[in-house]
Amino acid sequence: MKAWLLLAAIFSSGMAHAQASFAVATIRPSAAQVRFESDGETILLPASIKMRDVSIQTCIKWAYGVQRAQVLGPGLLTSEKYDIEAKADGPATEDQMKAMMQALLAERFGLAFHREKKELRSFALEVAKGGPKLGEKFKQATSDEVPWRANSAMGTTARALTMQEFADFLSGPTEKPVVDKTGLAGRWDFSFDFSKYMLDPPKGLDDFLLVLNTTLQGEMGLKLESEKDVVEVMVVDKVQKASAN
Repeated sequence: MKAWLLLAAIFSSGMAHAQASFAVATIRPSAAQVRFESDGETILLPASIKMRDVSIQTCIKWAYGVQRAQVLGPGLLTSEKYDIEAKADGPATEDQMKAMMQALLAERFGLAFHREKKELRSFALEVAKGGPKLGEKFKQATSDEVPWRANSAMGTTARALTMQEFADFLSGPTEKPVVDKTGLAGRWDFSFDFSKYMLDPPKGLDDFLLVLNTTLQGEMGLKLESEKDVVEVMVVDKVQKASAN
C-alpha cells in the first residue's frame, strides 16, 4: 500500500509539473489601446487566458498577485504593450493559470527577480465615519455573479469584487500599496463617478487623491488613510522584450 501511495504521489507530481506551462502561447505587439484602462484587459476562460494591451508589469501583477508599487525595475516593464493568448492542455484553475503565466514570463520575457522588504508610504482602505453607504451603488454581490470591472471616462463599475481586489485596483492610480482594512467580507457590486466631486481637472496626483477620497466617502462610505507599511517588493534583475512566437 505504501509503495502504491508513493507511486501515486510521484505520478501526481509529474502531472502537476506538466501543467506548469501553457500548451501554446502567442504574444504580439498590442493591436489597439483599451480605453480608460492602464492595465489593458484580461479575460480568463476555463482553459485559456486572453490579454489585450498589457505591459510586462501587468502580467507580473496578475501572475504573482502583487500591486504596481510592489514591482520595481526598468522602464521596459511598462513601455511595451502586448496582446497575449495562451492555452492550457485542459481546464485549469486560476491559481494554475497564474503558475503558467509565471513560467511564460520566465521563458518568453526572460524575467528574473529577487524579493526584498521595504518600508513604503501606503494607504489603508477603511470604512469612513457613518459606515458604508449600502444601496443601489454599493451592495453585496449575488452568488452567481462573475467578477468583472471596467473604467469609464469619469469613474468605474465593478461586479463581485472583494474589497482586497478593489484595494489592488486602487493601488494603480494612487501609485502606492493599498491594504484592505474595511472588514467587509465577501464580494461586492459598486460604481462611482468623479463628476460631481470634481470642480476642475486635477493638476497632479495630490489633487487626484483628494477627488478620489471625496468620491469614495460620498459614494461608498469608504476612505483612504495614509500610513507606512513594510511591504515585500519584487526587484526585477532581468527582463527583455518578448521572444518570437
